[in-house]
Amino acid sequence: MISQLSWKIGGQQGEGVESTDRIFSTALNRLGYYLYGYRHFSSRIKGGHTNNKIRISTKPIRAISDDLDILVAFDQESIDLNAHELRSGGVIVADAKFNPAVPEGVDAKLFPVPITSIAEELGTSLMKNMVASGASWALLGLPLEVFNKAVEEEFGRKGQAIVEKNIEAVKRGADYVLELAGGPLDAFKLEPADGKQKLFMIGNDAIGLGSVAAGCRIMSAYPITPASEIMEYLIKKLPKFGGTVVQTEDEIAAITMAIGASYAGVRTMTASAGPGLSLMMEAIGLAGMTEIPVVIVDTQRGGPSTGLPTKQEQSDISALIYGTHGEIPKIVIAPSSIEECFYDTVQAFNLAEKYQVPVILATDLQLSLGKQSCELLDFEKIVIDRGFLVKDIPDREDSSMFNRYAFTDNGISPRVLPGEKNGIHHVTGVEHDEAGRPSESPVNRKKMMDKRLRKLAKLEVENPIHLHAPHAEPDLLIVGMGSTGGTIDQARLRLNGEGVTSNHMTVRLLHPFPVDAVREQMEKAKKIVVLENNATGQLANLIKMNVGYHDKIVNILKYDGNPFLPSEVFERCKAAAGIKSQEELVKNGNL
Repeated sequence: MISQLSWKIGGQQGEGVESTDRIFSTALNRLGYYLYGYRHFSSRIKGGHTNNKIRISTKPIRAISDDLDILVAFDQESIDLNAHELRSGGVIVADAKFNPAVPEGVDAKLFPVPITSIAEELGTSLMKNMVASGASWALLGLPLEVFNKAVEEEFGRKGQAIVEKNIEAVKRGADYVLELAGGPLDAFKLEPADGKQKLFMIGNDAIGLGSVAAGCRIMSAYPITPASEIMEYLIKKLPKFGGTVVQTEDEIAAITMAIGASYAGVRTMTASAGPGLSLMMEAIGLAGMTEIPVVIVDTQRGGPSTGLPTKQEQSDISALIYGTHGEIPKIVIAPSSIEECFYDTVQAFNLAEKYQVPVILATDLQLSLGKQSCELLDFEKIVIDRGFLVKDIPDREDSSMFNRYAFTDNGISPRVLPGEKNGIHHVTGVEHDEAGRPSESPVNRKKMMDKRLRKLAKLEVENPIHLHAPHAEPDLLIVGMGSTGGTIDQARLRLNGEGVTSNHMTVRLLHPFPVDAVREQMEKAKKIVVLENNATGQLANLIKMNVGYHDKIVNILKYDGNPFLPSEVFERCKAAAGIKSQEELVKNGNL
């Protein structure tokens, strides 16, 4: 029996690939397996190749696999594009309708199943996804009743007749492939999972859940890939807590509405991707100038312009930090797991109100949309901190206004909500005095700038870096952010096997940069590898600017729209450490 396996389904967008993956992975989750998914899809509503890949394991995993054990194909294109990932002895379950063929050089067993024909016999070709699911599930030798339970949950709202039809489709697919194969495949039998309950969600859902738990009650946003699922989640959830989601006409309206709602005292957020973030920049500056807390989620994708809307990239780093004109205090946090998407969202709302600044939560497409297992969330950890919010303001003998922007030692001024007795003040995007009245005084200008900018001098953020540092003086310090963490950890295991000592640091606080914590780790390492999904090394440049060590840093960049594979990270880190590949050693007569 094996402890992990990789499964992929491919076909044309709109023909059931997504629902097949969803039900298949839900059933595996019910059994207690750890899962990590990656979704490749086209930037169109229907048509174009799409595939979903799931890595299944009896142990926690946070990276996609290099290879593939089982490929389920609805068309020949899915085989042609994905069969090269199959390990020797892998399996292809394909619709017999298109006379499938295994590409030359691929060592895989083909099981042609009349997927479409079976579905049509049951009344509709739409059920071919259930036929395919049943076939691949049966090859693993997993209990069919668990899969049927997932089918009931998926189709129960459509009535018992539809449920029974789909269960029959699953059974027929399973029976057909088992007859072809002579029973479940021993080489693909998974060890039993621990059976413990786990959550299985995408990062966007975790952010949505985190915002509800944090007390957010208004989300204003414009739909955009890969952020839209946050809206979709909150549309269902916020009304249950007296909140609402407003779909605005564009991202400019979204951010300004969020600022207005926050000024009124409601915890609010917006979410977008790179193009939308660009449109928000002026208003983010307004939030900084008026010291109104607001939370913004940026789900990074391939750019610039429309770019690659459905592909992985981490190229917004510089824009997140330096995009606004002028200078304002802001906080940029980059979660690196599903759990962190939840807890960091709660933290973002607290930080926004505590320091009265915009807080940006920066994810990437793989973290936003990749469905992953995570441990049950601990709601007891949640604490709501509304910051320096004042009430019961004493009467004043004169007619002066409330000093909303009062000069304070820590730069954080007393915040009052509209309507509070004796709290009247002026709010404007131009420079202003302590009461908010416009002022062009050079003395006032400098004092106000200094006040705002010293807010973050003693910023307290939970875990500004994550560190796996078993070695005092490692050959390599591998640095990443966002979704790259699990891939780096897997590569490090192979590096250790090659005699390369390595530590791993994930940078979670991008701004203000955690200089001391990062420097402490960098000075110990012989070389520093910075891994990121962009073309210009934005994270590496941020490190060089804040910490230095230019001579130690090596960039590992990938910007073709795909996430890093563990094997890629391993090979390129090995090269950075000065270890030649096995092929080079053989060529040079050293092996």
